[in-house]
Amino acid sequence: MSENQTFKSGFAALIGRPNVGKSTLMNRLIGQKIAITSSKPQTTRNRIQTVYTSEEGQIVFLDTPGIHKAKNKLGDYMVNVAEHTVRDVDVVLWLVEPTTYIGAGERHIIELLKKCTTPVILVINKTDTVKKEEVLLFIDTYRKEMEFAEIVPVSALKGDNTDELISCIMKYLPYGPAFYDEDVITDQPERQIVAELVREKALRCLEDEIPHGIAVAVESMKYRKRIVDIEATIICERESHKGIIIGKQGSMLKRIGTSARMDIEEMLESQVNLKLWVKVKKDWRDSDFLLKNFGYRQEDAQ
Repeated sequence: MSENQTFKSGFAALIGRPNVGKSTLMNRLIGQKIAITSSKPQTTRNRIQTVYTSEEGQIVFLDTPGIHKAKNKLGDYMVNVAEHTVRDVDVVLWLVEPTTYIGAGERHIIELLKKCTTPVILVINKTDTVKKEEVLLFIDTYRKEMEFAEIVPVSALKGDNTDELISCIMKYLPYGPAFYDEDVITDQPERQIVAELVREKALRCLEDEIPHGIAVAVESMKYRKRIVDIEATIICERESHKGIIIGKQGSMLKRIGTSARMDIEEMLESQVNLKLWVKVKKDWRDSDFLLKNFGYRQEDAQ
C-alpha cells in the first residue's frame, strides 16, 4: 500500500455562534495559541487556518468568525466568511454550548447545515461546566433537529475528549499527501498573528470599558540580533475610546503592551521591543477601504 493510501489529509471548518469556544478548541487541538480568545463575542474576524499533523494524517483547521446577525459591513464580512467556508471543506465541526434550549441563532445554523452536503460533527463544548449525566440530554436535544455524522462532547478548556474528536475528524478525510510540512502550524503571516495578539490583550485589559470596535495595524517589524522591534497602532472609533485605551498617564496602553509582548516573544522565540500607538478612525467597521486596510479581504468571504 502506498503512503497516499495510509495517510489522510483534508480541511475541517469550525463554525458556531459567537463565544462558543471555537478558537479555544482550535488552539487546544493544535497545541499552540494562534487564534485569539476573549470573553467578548465576535473575537475572530478572519478565517484563521491552522494545521494539525500526526502519523495518521493532517487536518487543516479553518476557524471561522461566529455566525450572528450582522450590524455593519464588518459583521456582513464575518458572516459571509463563515457561511462560505462550510462548502469548501471535507468536514464541518459545529460547536454548541451544553443546553437543551435551541435559540434563533442555532436554528439559523441548522438551516444552513441542512443545505450543505459536507459531513457535520456536532461538538458539544464546555462539558466541564455541567454534570456528566446531563450531557445525554443535550445530545438528544440536537439529535432530534438533524442527522449528524458524529456527536462528540468535549471541554476545549480542559482538553477532555479532544483525542476522540481528532479520531472522528480523521474518519471523514480523504487519503492523500500532506498539504503542509509537518512543522507548519499556521499559514497566517507573523504580522497578522502579532496584530491579533495585541487586539486580544486590548480586549481583555479593557473588559467592558469600550465596545470591541477596535483593530490593530502592525506598522513595522524589524529584526535585529536577538531582538525584534515592532511598532503597532490600535485603531478605535471614538476620541473618548482613545483616552480609555491610553489610560491615566499611559497606564492602560502600557498594560496592554506588556501583556502582548510576553505572548509575542513566546511565538517569535525572541526578545521583543513593542511600541504601541492609538488612532481614531470614525466608523471604520463600515468603511470598505479601512476594512481592506486592516486585512479583512472581501475575497476571503467569496
